[in-house]
Amino acid sequence: MSKQNFTGLKAMYVNCTLKKSPELTHTQGLMDVSIKIMKKEGVQVDQIRLVDHDVASGVYPDMKEYGWKTDEWPQLFNRIFDADILVIGTPIWLGEKSSVAQKLIERLYSMSGETNEKGQYLYYGKVGGCVITGNEDGVKHCAMGMLYALQHIGYSIAPQADCGWIGEVGPGPSYLDKESNAAQNDFTNRNTTFMTYNMLHLATMLKSNQGYPAYGNSRKDWDQGSRWNFENPEYR
Repeated sequence: MSKQNFTGLKAMYVNCTLKKSPELTHTQGLMDVSIKIMKKEGVQVDQIRLVDHDVASGVYPDMKEYGWKTDEWPQLFNRIFDADILVIGTPIWLGEKSSVAQKLIERLYSMSGETNEKGQYLYYGKVGGCVITGNEDGVKHCAMGMLYALQHIGYSIAPQADCGWIGEVGPGPSYLDKESNAAQNDFTNRNTTFMTYNMLHLATMLKSNQGYPAYGNSRKDWDQGSRWNFENPEYR
């Protein structure tokens, strides 16, 4: 099996815990497993704990234009967009992703109408995934919602692009608690590893091909009248 070369790739991990730094976050514990693999493969990794930043609620690129006094999103977006891979980490609360994760998705959505130099939507050619932890059921449910949102705005989703760990339902040890023995969970470790490498493979393929061809998916070309093989009499 030949070793792959992933140097030159950039990955952004956004921890959507409800806890401000430097409070311990179990979601970070599982994210660190993937981050360690990335770094060993020569990938440049950046990280954001979103709750540490004054990010406004809303679905516009800069909410200061809509009555908010402060909004750090434009600066954070530049860091996120600079990465080839975006991984969202979230705890589970009441069976759902955190409110911070939802805010992140809404702010990512605020930029989804922008286009790249090919006229495609902005996130085309970038790869997304998610990491989930908790003490209640909902890993697949949370992943389903987040991965749908990412692909809808233009991120590409590799096979097995999510991983998670949950303890026994109800109060009990969390991922980083020694008594949970979570670090030795083979299922979680396997899925986290597969997720990481699948994202790396897909990001490498997309980057080496300069993203997706613009044939059939360029908003700019559509607005200029191109319809490719769309057979609608209205456009003939």
